[in-house]
Amino acid sequence: MILQPLLPVDGALPGPVLTEIAALYATNHAFFDLSGDFPDPGRITVEQVAAALADELAHDGAEVLLARSAGRLVGLAATLAHHPDPDSGDPDPWIGLLLIDATAHRKGYGRALAGLVEDRFRAAGRTGVRIAVLDANTKALAFWQAQGYAPLRTGPDLERGRPCTVLRKPLA
Repeated sequence: MILQPLLPVDGALPGPVLTEIAALYATNHAFFDLSGDFPDPGRITVEQVAAALADELAHDGAEVLLARSAGRLVGLAATLAHHPDPDSGDPDPWIGLLLIDATAHRKGYGRALAGLVEDRFRAAGRTGVRIAVLDANTKALAFWQAQGYAPLRTGPDLERGRPCTVLRKPLA
């Protein structure tokens, strides 16, 4: 698997890549049903995905990484170098989103992508990484715990106040 940072060209995200990413998002309508991130998870548009990615990249220290296997886009990870609330006192980077093409679930891509993201943070000298998982997403909670992430706390997420669990993994 190869990771490629999503980089704007002349201030805009490239159209062909946006089309690929929108197709990836569209396979995950079950997740987006839970999250409420799109008004109609069965009809996610390129424009909606472009706006969502622009929101992700608007944070200081944000990065969107595209995961390809045999040239095919199989996943995406949105990361933050720091917690978006500067008053949080949280020293760790965050995985804001890890999304795998739903037609390729349970084939090891999620585990591989999470490992590559952790390796990037480890190489940058970071000692841990965090993720907030919606409590309603029981499969994701089980996935992250199987990857060695331990629950730290529960509470509402910053965006919409949805119940979530914050998990952390040490990167020693």
